[in-house]
Amino acid sequence: MAANEQARTSERNGPGHSRVQSPRTSRVRGFAVASATAVTTVGAVVGVGAGSPSAAGDGLQASAADSTLLADLPAGQQAQVQTASLTQQADAQSAQANAAAKKSAEEAARVRAAQDAKAKKDAADKSKADAAKEKADKEAKARDLKTEAASRSSDRTTFQVQSSYSVSDVQAIARQIVPADQFQCFSNIVNNESSWNYRATNGSAYGLVQALPGSKMSSVGSDWQSNPATQIKWGLNYMNQRYGSPCGAWSFWQSHDSY
Repeated sequence: MAANEQARTSERNGPGHSRVQSPRTSRVRGFAVASATAVTTVGAVVGVGAGSPSAAGDGLQASAADSTLLADLPAGQQAQVQTASLTQQADAQSAQANAAAKKSAEEAARVRAAQDAKAKKDAADKSKADAAKEKADKEAKARDLKTEAASRSSDRTTFQVQSSYSVSDVQAIARQIVPADQFQCFSNIVNNESSWNYRATNGSAYGLVQALPGSKMSSVGSDWQSNPATQIKWGLNYMNQRYGSPCGAWSFWQSHDSY
Protein backbone atom coordinates (compact mmCIF):
# COMPACT_ATOMS: atom_id res chain seq x y z
CA MET A 1 0.00 0.00 0.00
CA ALA A 2 2.82 2.35 0.78
CA ALA A 3 4.39 1.62 -2.56
CA ASN A 4 1.11 2.34 -4.33
CA GLU A 5 0.77 5.64 -2.45
CA GLN A 6 4.27 6.66 -3.45
CA ALA A 7 3.52 5.76 -7.06
CA ARG A 8 0.36 7.84 -7.10
CA THR A 9 2.27 10.73 -5.57
CA SER A 10 4.96 10.38 -8.19
CA GLU A 11 2.33 10.34 -10.93
CA ARG A 12 0.69 13.52 -9.57
CA ASN A 13 3.96 15.32 -9.32
CA GLY A 14 5.26 14.01 -12.57
CA PRO A 15 8.86 13.83 -13.62
CA GLY A 16 10.93 16.95 -13.07
CA HIS A 17 8.71 18.33 -10.30
CA SER A 18 10.34 19.24 -7.00
CA ARG A 19 9.29 17.55 -3.84
CA VAL A 20 6.68 19.68 -2.07
CA GLN A 21 7.12 20.06 1.68
CA SER A 22 4.25 19.19 3.95
CA PRO A 23 2.37 22.09 5.61
CA ARG A 24 3.93 21.08 8.91
CA THR A 25 7.41 21.56 7.47
CA SER A 26 6.85 24.70 5.34
CA ARG A 27 4.77 26.63 7.86
CA VAL A 28 6.56 26.66 11.19
CA ARG A 29 4.54 27.51 14.25
CA GLY A 30 5.90 29.09 17.45
CA PHE A 31 9.59 29.34 18.24
CA ALA A 32 12.56 27.21 17.17
CA VAL A 33 15.44 26.46 19.50
CA ALA A 34 19.07 25.72 18.95
CA SER A 35 18.96 22.05 19.95
CA ALA A 36 16.37 19.27 19.94
CA THR A 37 17.54 17.96 23.29
CA ALA A 38 18.46 21.04 25.35
CA VAL A 39 16.03 24.00 25.14
CA THR A 40 16.89 26.94 27.41
CA THR A 41 16.49 30.08 25.30
CA VAL A 42 14.26 31.26 22.49
CA GLY A 43 15.67 30.43 19.05
CA ALA A 44 14.94 31.77 15.63
CA VAL A 45 11.66 31.05 13.89
CA VAL A 46 12.15 28.91 10.82
CA GLY A 47 10.20 30.21 7.80
CA VAL A 48 10.22 29.99 4.06
CA GLY A 49 12.64 32.60 2.74
CA ALA A 50 12.66 34.43 -0.54
CA GLY A 51 13.93 32.51 -3.62
CA SER A 52 12.91 29.55 -5.70
CA PRO A 53 10.63 26.90 -4.23
CA SER A 54 13.35 24.23 -4.52
CA ALA A 55 15.92 26.45 -2.75
CA ALA A 56 13.43 27.21 0.00
CA GLY A 57 12.61 23.56 0.40
CA ASP A 58 16.25 22.54 0.62
CA GLY A 59 17.00 25.24 3.18
CA LEU A 60 13.96 24.29 5.19
CA GLN A 61 15.01 20.67 5.28
CA ALA A 62 18.50 21.61 6.42
CA SER A 63 17.14 23.87 9.15
CA ALA A 64 14.57 21.37 10.27
CA ALA A 65 17.32 18.84 10.91
CA ASP A 66 18.83 21.04 13.65
CA SER A 67 15.67 22.78 14.97
CA THR A 68 12.80 21.81 17.17
CA LEU A 69 9.35 23.38 17.05
CA LEU A 70 7.93 24.81 20.27
CA ALA A 71 4.79 22.75 19.74
CA ASP A 72 6.94 19.60 19.52
CA LEU A 73 8.61 20.21 22.91
CA PRO A 74 7.43 18.72 26.16
CA ALA A 75 5.24 20.99 28.26
CA GLY A 76 8.03 21.70 30.79
CA GLN A 77 10.44 22.83 28.11
CA GLN A 78 7.73 24.99 26.49
CA ALA A 79 7.31 26.75 29.84
CA GLN A 80 11.06 27.36 30.02
CA VAL A 81 11.10 28.89 26.56
CA GLN A 82 8.10 31.09 27.25
CA THR A 83 9.55 32.17 30.60
CA ALA A 84 12.86 33.10 28.95
CA SER A 85 10.99 35.15 26.34
CA LEU A 86 8.97 36.99 28.97
CA THR A 87 12.13 37.66 30.98
CA GLN A 88 13.83 39.18 27.94
CA GLN A 89 10.80 41.38 27.29
CA ALA A 90 10.70 42.49 30.93
CA ASP A 91 14.42 43.30 30.86
CA ALA A 92 13.99 45.35 27.69
CA GLN A 93 11.04 47.26 29.16
CA SER A 94 12.98 47.87 32.38
CA ALA A 95 15.95 49.24 30.43
CA GLN A 96 13.66 51.60 28.51
CA ALA A 97 12.00 52.78 31.72
CA ASN A 98 15.40 53.40 33.33
CA ALA A 99 16.58 55.39 30.32
CA ALA A 100 13.41 57.49 30.35
CA ALA A 101 13.72 58.12 34.09
CA LYS A 102 17.37 59.15 33.70
CA LYS A 103 16.50 61.58 30.89
CA SER A 104 13.65 63.05 32.94
CA ALA A 105 15.93 63.49 35.97
CA GLU A 106 18.59 65.21 33.87
CA GLU A 107 16.03 67.60 32.39
CA ALA A 108 14.63 68.38 35.84
CA ALA A 109 18.15 69.05 37.12
CA ARG A 110 18.82 71.39 34.19
CA VAL A 111 15.61 73.32 34.85
CA ARG A 112 16.42 73.61 38.57
CA ALA A 113 19.93 74.84 37.79
CA ALA A 114 18.55 77.51 35.44
CA GLN A 115 16.01 78.60 38.05
CA ASP A 116 18.67 78.76 40.77
CA ALA A 117 20.97 80.82 38.56
CA LYS A 118 18.16 83.29 37.78
CA ALA A 119 17.20 83.55 41.44
CA LYS A 120 20.83 84.30 42.38
CA LYS A 121 21.10 86.96 39.67
CA ASP A 122 17.83 88.58 40.73
CA ALA A 123 18.99 88.61 44.35
CA ALA A 124 22.35 90.15 43.38
CA ASP A 125 20.63 92.82 41.26
CA LYS A 126 18.21 93.63 44.07
CA SER A 127 21.04 93.84 46.58
CA LYS A 128 22.96 96.17 44.29
CA ALA A 129 19.90 98.37 43.74
CA ASP A 130 19.17 98.47 47.47
CA ALA A 131 22.77 99.45 48.21
CA ALA A 132 22.65 102.26 45.63
CA LYS A 133 19.34 103.54 47.02
CA GLU A 134 20.64 103.40 50.59
CA LYS A 135 23.73 105.38 49.57
CA ALA A 136 21.62 107.99 47.77
CA ASP A 137 19.30 108.28 50.77
CA LYS A 138 22.24 108.77 53.14
CA GLU A 139 23.73 111.46 50.92
CA ALA A 140 20.39 113.24 50.64
CA LYS A 141 19.89 113.06 54.38
CA ALA A 142 23.38 114.42 54.98
CA ARG A 143 22.66 117.35 52.65
CA ASP A 144 19.37 118.02 54.40
CA LEU A 145 21.03 117.98 57.81
CA LYS A 146 23.72 120.33 56.59
CA THR A 147 21.14 122.69 55.13
CA GLU A 148 19.06 122.59 58.29
CA ALA A 149 22.13 123.20 60.41
CA ALA A 150 23.13 126.17 58.29
CA SER A 151 19.59 127.52 58.44
CA ARG A 152 19.38 127.15 62.22
CA SER A 153 22.77 128.78 62.59
CA SER A 154 21.74 131.72 60.45
CA ASP A 155 18.44 132.04 62.28
CA ARG A 156 20.21 132.19 65.63
CA THR A 157 22.62 134.84 64.40
CA THR A 158 21.45 138.34 65.22
CA PHE A 159 22.99 141.54 64.07
CA GLN A 160 22.66 145.05 65.23
CA VAL A 161 20.45 146.93 62.82
CA GLN A 162 22.13 149.89 61.21
CA SER A 163 20.84 152.71 59.07
CA SER A 164 23.37 151.77 56.37
CA TYR A 165 26.05 149.14 55.72
CA SER A 166 29.34 149.34 53.88
CA VAL A 167 30.56 146.54 51.62
CA SER A 168 32.95 145.38 54.35
CA ASP A 169 30.08 145.38 56.87
CA VAL A 170 27.93 143.25 54.58
CA GLN A 171 30.78 140.82 53.88
CA ALA A 172 31.50 140.49 57.61
CA ILE A 173 27.85 139.59 58.19
CA ALA A 174 27.94 137.06 55.34
CA ARG A 175 31.02 135.35 56.82
CA GLN A 176 29.08 134.77 60.03
CA ILE A 177 26.09 133.29 58.22
CA VAL A 178 27.56 131.32 55.28
CA PRO A 179 29.61 128.15 56.04
CA ALA A 180 33.32 128.82 55.60
CA ASP A 181 33.74 126.18 52.86
CA GLN A 182 30.89 127.78 50.87
CA PHE A 183 31.69 131.45 51.39
CA GLN A 184 33.85 131.96 48.31
CA CYS A 185 31.17 130.49 46.01
CA PHE A 186 28.53 132.65 47.71
CA SER A 187 30.77 135.71 47.33
CA ASN A 188 31.32 134.98 43.63
CA ILE A 189 27.57 135.00 43.00
CA VAL A 190 26.98 138.19 45.02
CA ASN A 191 29.85 139.94 43.24
CA ASN A 192 28.26 139.17 39.87
CA GLU A 193 24.68 139.88 40.93
CA SER A 194 25.03 143.09 43.01
CA SER A 195 28.72 143.85 43.78
CA TRP A 196 27.70 143.50 47.46
CA ASN A 197 25.18 146.34 47.25
CA TYR A 198 22.26 145.28 49.42
CA ARG A 199 20.05 147.95 47.81
CA ALA A 200 20.84 147.00 44.19
CA THR A 201 17.82 146.83 41.87
CA ASN A 202 17.31 145.45 38.37
CA GLY A 203 13.68 145.63 37.42
CA SER A 204 11.82 143.53 39.97
CA ALA A 205 15.05 141.90 41.19
CA TYR A 206 16.42 143.30 44.42
CA GLY A 207 19.25 143.02 46.91
CA LEU A 208 22.55 141.19 47.27
CA VAL A 209 21.41 138.02 45.53
CA GLN A 210 18.91 139.75 43.23
CA ALA A 211 15.82 137.90 44.41
CA LEU A 212 13.13 138.03 41.73
CA PRO A 213 10.89 139.52 42.84
CA GLY A 214 12.59 141.01 45.88
CA SER A 215 9.47 140.48 48.00
CA LYS A 216 10.31 136.74 48.13
CA MET A 217 12.80 137.61 50.85
CA SER A 218 9.96 138.57 53.18
CA SER A 219 9.72 134.86 54.06
CA VAL A 220 12.84 135.44 56.17
CA GLY A 221 12.13 138.93 57.45
CA SER A 222 10.00 141.95 56.80
CA ASP A 223 13.11 144.11 56.74
CA TRP A 224 14.38 142.47 53.55
CA GLN A 225 14.79 145.84 51.81
CA SER A 226 17.12 147.36 54.41
CA ASN A 227 18.79 144.50 56.27
CA PRO A 228 21.62 142.65 54.43
CA ALA A 229 21.50 139.83 57.00
CA THR A 230 17.92 139.04 55.95
CA GLN A 231 18.98 139.01 52.30
CA ILE A 232 22.01 136.79 53.00
CA LYS A 233 19.90 134.27 54.96
CA TRP A 234 17.30 134.09 52.20
CA GLY A 235 19.98 133.74 49.50
CA LEU A 236 21.75 130.95 51.38
CA ASN A 237 18.49 129.01 51.88
CA TYR A 238 17.61 129.41 48.19
CA MET A 239 21.01 128.12 47.01
CA ASN A 240 20.90 125.16 49.39
CA GLN A 241 17.37 124.14 48.46
CA ARG A 242 17.74 124.52 44.68
CA TYR A 243 21.39 123.60 44.06
CA GLY A 244 22.46 121.81 47.24
CA SER A 245 24.92 124.52 48.26
CA PRO A 246 26.30 127.91 47.21
CA CYS A 247 29.05 126.09 45.31
CA GLY A 248 26.39 124.12 43.42
CA ALA A 249 24.67 127.40 42.58
CA TRP A 250 27.96 128.95 41.46
CA SER A 251 28.68 126.00 39.17
CA PHE A 252 25.29 126.51 37.54
CA TRP A 253 25.82 130.26 37.32
CA GLN A 254 29.10 129.80 35.43
CA SER A 255 27.28 127.81 32.73
CA HIS A 256 24.18 130.03 32.49
CA ASP A 257 25.24 133.49 33.76
CA SER A 258 22.37 133.26 36.21
CA TYR A 259 21.06 130.92 38.89
